[in-house]
Amino acid sequence: MPSLVVPEFAVSDWVKSRTFYCEILGFACLYDRPEEGFSYLSLDGAELMIDQIGEGRTFDDGHLPTQYPFGRGLNVQIQVEDIAPITNALAAAKVPLYLEVEDKWYRKDDCDVGNRQFVVADPDGYLLRFFQPLGSKGR
Repeated sequence: MPSLVVPEFAVSDWVKSRTFYCEILGFACLYDRPEEGFSYLSLDGAELMIDQIGEGRTFDDGHLPTQYPFGRGLNVQIQVEDIAPITNALAAAKVPLYLEVEDKWYRKDDCDVGNRQFVVADPDGYLLRFFQPLGSKGR
């Protein structure tokens, strides 16, 4: 089943972004339109789109990011089975983490749910929070 919400990131360099998402983070390209600088990507069921600013359709009228970091005030949470392959690939590529790996527990009703998580910025500064579930425990 396709995702019900799929963010589209306006990017400054489509090739650089596609390389980051596919070759480092492990996303698969479901399809792309190179002539428009567009790719539709997927990882463990999470989907997102990247779109080259100034190619194909570009939303403007004050909605385009104008300086790094893009996406201020937004971080996108992406659930994966295991964060270790991603953190290992980021380390090998010498990409720094914005927030180091942590185990974080969040209150949900009468229990706590856990995430092993980290945050990384993509080449344009969009913040991506990858997490693997740790389960739940009573309060």
